Amino acid sequence: MCLSIPSKVVKISEDKSTCTVDTMGVQREASLMMMGDDEVKIGDYVLLHIGFVMNKIDEKEALASIETYKEILELMDEEERREAILEDDRCENRIKSD
Repeated sequence: MCLSIPSKVVKISEDKSTCTVDTMGVQREASLMMMGDDEVKIGDYVLLHIGFVMNKIDEKEALASIETYKEILELMDEEERREAILEDDRCENRIKSD
């Protein structure tokens, strides 16, 4: 299962085709192909699916979701936590870039 944890945009490529997002301390690159021009800005919270930013999420909602997710993580052991946070990178539908 692929969960979409709110991620904060920390960098946008010069050509605005990709961005770097921070998901609870884990940074990854995501495509902005599914979003309109100038729709996503640094500091926005977004939801990802298979490596694409799918939509923006309100900061208050994003932070509430992250807090809930942290509560769930506290109930897991260290290996389960790491796997849960990194799971999106192995989502079977994820489009691989060369």
